[in-house]
Amino acid sequence: MTRKENRRQLLLRYHKERQRNLLARPGKHDFVIVLDQLKAGFNVGKIFRSAEAFGAAAVHLVNIAPFDPAPARGSFRKVPAVFHETFASCHAGLATAGYTIFLLEPHGAASVCATQLPRNSAFVLGHEEFGFSFDARNYPEMQRLSIPQFGSVQSLNVSIAASVVMYEYVRQWHA
Repeated sequence: MTRKENRRQLLLRYHKERQRNLLARPGKHDFVIVLDQLKAGFNVGKIFRSAEAFGAAAVHLVNIAPFDPAPARGSFRKVPAVFHETFASCHAGLATAGYTIFLLEPHGAASVCATQLPRNSAFVLGHEEFGFSFDARNYPEMQRLSIPQFGSVQSLNVSIAASVVMYEYVRQWHA
């Protein structure tokens, strides 16, 4: 199959699964994951898979191109996806709904393990190379979190970081 045919197949799968996603229902927990301008590779699907496993209410996608839903192993059908053109629209909706919004950063922020997470938490993860699509100084109410790291790597893979923060939320709120 040519590259063009592969891309066409990916787009067909994406649009088919996006239609099925309209039937998805929020998970057991009140947290949401916000993916800000991530590359449309395997990480998005993997994050949906973890979001289903940890009972996320939704995954918000900000300016993310069509992605292959196959790595999600069907989880893209089960976790509501909310699509946004800009972070500003995503932020406005979450703030209106009463979410406390956290930016995940690799260094210099409060440890997610030492922070009491509110029931309505939204965790924003940015592009692994380019960071966030917005200037965080324009949103001073957002709190900054990091995942403790002790090795020499600068940051975790974004799908791993998302899983760690979801686990910590569930650890604190598991009923």
